[in-house]
Order: sequence, then C-alpha cells, then structure tokens
Amino acid sequence: MEAMTAVIDTPSPNAASPATAAKPALLSVNNIEVVYNDVILVLRGLSLTVPKGEIVALLGANGAGKSTTLKAISGLLKTEDGAVTRGDISFDGERINGIDPDKIVRRGIFQVMEGRRIISDMTCLENLRLGAFTRRDNQVRQDIEMVYEYFPRLKERTGLAGYLSGGEQQMLAIGRALMARPKLILMDEPSMGLSPLLVKEVFSIIRQINRDLGVTILLVEQNARMALQAASYGYIMESGKVVLDGTAEELANNEDVKEFYLGGGGEERRSFKNLKSYKRRKRWL
Repeated sequence: MEAMTAVIDTPSPNAASPATAAKPALLSVNNIEVVYNDVILVLRGLSLTVPKGEIVALLGANGAGKSTTLKAISGLLKTEDGAVTRGDISFDGERINGIDPDKIVRRGIFQVMEGRRIISDMTCLENLRLGAFTRRDNQVRQDIEMVYEYFPRLKERTGLAGYLSGGEQQMLAIGRALMARPKLILMDEPSMGLSPLLVKEVFSIIRQINRDLGVTILLVEQNARMALQAASYGYIMESGKVVLDGTAEELANNEDVKEFYLGGGGEERRSFKNLKSYKRRKRWL
C-alpha cells in the first residue's frame, strides 16, 4: 500500500497576518540567501518580518538555519566566512546587511548568542559594563540597577562569572544585552541546558522585559511550546527556508506543528499511526 499523506489547510508561508500587519515592521528580512566559504548555501530565499514591540519566534530543528539567520541580521557571518549574497535586511527603515557588527549594535540590535558566551574571567558587574561599551551617556549605573531588578541573583554574585550556574549565566547574558539599550534583541536558544523550572523563569523574564521596556525580540528556540506561549507570531524553518508562519495561536493549534514540534497530533493522527503502512508527512513537503 502506498504511504498516505495527511493534507491540512495551513496558512501559506510568509503570509501577513492581521496581528503582524497592524504594527510597523522594525525588522524586515527580504528573500535573503546566505553562503558559507563561497560554496555552501545555507539560507534559500528566506523572508520574515518582526513588528515593533512584539516577540516573534523562529522555530525549527537543528541545522534548519535559525542561528545563521540571526548572524545574518547581526552582521556576525563575517566571523565564519559567511555572507548574504542575495536579498536585503532592513532595520528601522534602513538597509543593514553588509554593515559591521559594532555599527549594527549602535543602531539598536544586540544578539544573545547560543551558549551564553559570557566572559568567564570577568565578574558579573564587569560583564554588564561590557554590554554598555557602545554607549556614551551617563546612565550606565542606573541601568545596571535596572538589570539587578530583573535578575536580583546577579547582584549577589560578586565572584567571576565562570562560576555562575547555567541559569545565572543566561540571566547575565540577557542583562548584558539590556545594557546596550537595544531596540531589538536576537535571542538564540535561551532555554538550552536549563532545568524546566529555570526555563519557565527565564521565559517569564523575557515576557516581562518585552512588556515593561518595549524591547522587540526575535526568539530562536527549540522548545517550541515555550516559545509559542511567549510570542505573538512565529515562523518555522526547514532546510534554510521558511515553510510555515502564522500567529502563535494558529501554529500551536496546527496539527503538523503539534505532530513535529509540540509532541503530539490529534486523535485522527494517532489512529493512522496504528497502520504499519502509514507514513506521516508534513503538509509543506
């Protein structure tokens, strides 16, 4: 018997929703391609929009191109022999692809890297001050106190940052990002290596920062359930391109997303699995 293919009505990739269309775009990624070492094509015609003041989730399996997307936005591809070879990236109405990373930070984009990437032989306070390196104002001390309000544990830790727990290091990485006073934070896998309890705490703080400070967040996360609870809109990537997008509620209720990213589909799906000849396929393949 031939393999059965489940057919589900889903929003078309990159279709604008009322939720995203209602607010102006702070970040627009338009049909970009990314190539490493002049040979390896990683992103293929990728487009996405991040409205001002929103949390947008970018989901997908390992190797889908999520981290590469963030590095393309923040200008860090140059450090890995990568380049945007096609398309445009616009931030706050201005084209930014090809600009040096330090200038992108000064424009208001800060990336929290996967694995935290704190400076382990510096103290928490020194790491926070490092985040304010591009600033030329006199309110750095005031903002350090603001970070301590969100992450009171950091104020108690006076030793080297390398001795912090994984959760505390993630808090420090987010706090360091806030010190740059960004308009947009790119967060790469903030839940990686954390216990379920700490994951809930970190995501709660992410939502609070977005709500209190109005900071826009593009969130790359493999924990799709937590990401969709925090975000208003989401994109799903596979093989270097967006295959599905929609509001967080639409994606959370989509049977394909449930099956492949949230750990379970509907009753009809489970009954099909009882057939040995049944082979599930994603709607977008």
